[in-house]
Amino acid sequence: MDTLGLMYRSTDTFDPQDDLPSLTGKVVVVTGGNGGIGYATIQHLARHGAKVYMAARDEAKARASIDKLHDEGLAPGDGQIIWLRLDLNEPSVARAAAEELLSQEDRLDILINNAAMPRGPYTRAQHDIQDAMMTNHIGPFVFTMTLLPLLAKTAAEPGSDVRIVNVSSGGIAFLRRGIRFRNRDDFNDEHKWDIIPGPSLARYCRSKLANVLFTTELQRRFNEAGTPIVTMSVDPGLVRTEGVENDAASQPPGVSHVMSLLIRALWTPPARGAFTSVFAAAAPVVRAQMERYKGAYLQAPGRIGAPPHADARNPALARELWDTTNRLLEEMGIKVHDARRMAS
Repeated sequence: MDTLGLMYRSTDTFDPQDDLPSLTGKVVVVTGGNGGIGYATIQHLARHGAKVYMAARDEAKARASIDKLHDEGLAPGDGQIIWLRLDLNEPSVARAAAEELLSQEDRLDILINNAAMPRGPYTRAQHDIQDAMMTNHIGPFVFTMTLLPLLAKTAAEPGSDVRIVNVSSGGIAFLRRGIRFRNRDDFNDEHKWDIIPGPSLARYCRSKLANVLFTTELQRRFNEAGTPIVTMSVDPGLVRTEGVENDAASQPPGVSHVMSLLIRALWTPPARGAFTSVFAAAAPVVRAQMERYKGAYLQAPGRIGAPPHADARNPALARELWDTTNRLLEEMGIKVHDARRMAS
């Protein structure tokens, strides 16, 4: 297919195998690529020639996944896959991981914040902030903001196409209205009374709402600075990842059986579930129509839509989240870059 065809092919029929250009020379970071959507995202991008860093905590799992990716084949693009140690549950470690990458690379074209802690028990292991908000929002915030100088440097080069993709969830639609991020207590909301979707899932969705709001405010600051970076949040849809299947298996026997049948019948396998992330990261139409995609919320496989929650569309809440995140990080002794001062 010619370049013009690649640019304007309908997002309803997007398929990375046919619709991505060569990514040779591009440097990409994907967080949480040991399995599921992240693994498939890395596979799609590396097969088109990208040099991809798999940013993950567990070295043994990461190296086993990289070996598996090589066994499954990276042709025709023959990209590279490199492990980068990253623990998003500790902000200082997330910053150190970004600094390690800064010391290794002189460009960064694509950052995909894919890693996330799934729903689980309520815990506040680090800095008295609940784990879901720490791992799914604060860690990625620090990682991204530490990488900004390299992203901005790359964006300033002629012909550049720099993108930040934050993987959210359509599950935010089930959150109650009136979510706030004013202080530590708001970050630590236990959602005790959220019967639907339940406290555990509500806490996860709260962190995914933060991903959308972070995207909105980051793009606003890029626009204000004149920095030509496109940020997008994506909803991959219902994807049959290992985590989802494990969650179903952990339910009572009768419930577990029914859930497993429904998941296998109705949910998308990871290779296809990654399409939305891959579209946001590398589809040519995003560069061709940058103004449409700046700060956009994408639904599978690459359609621009409205976030399915009123609070996710509130720019004042996005600024509140940003300011409180920075204040909490200052209390931890962690300072990050200001997106409005990045070189354009």
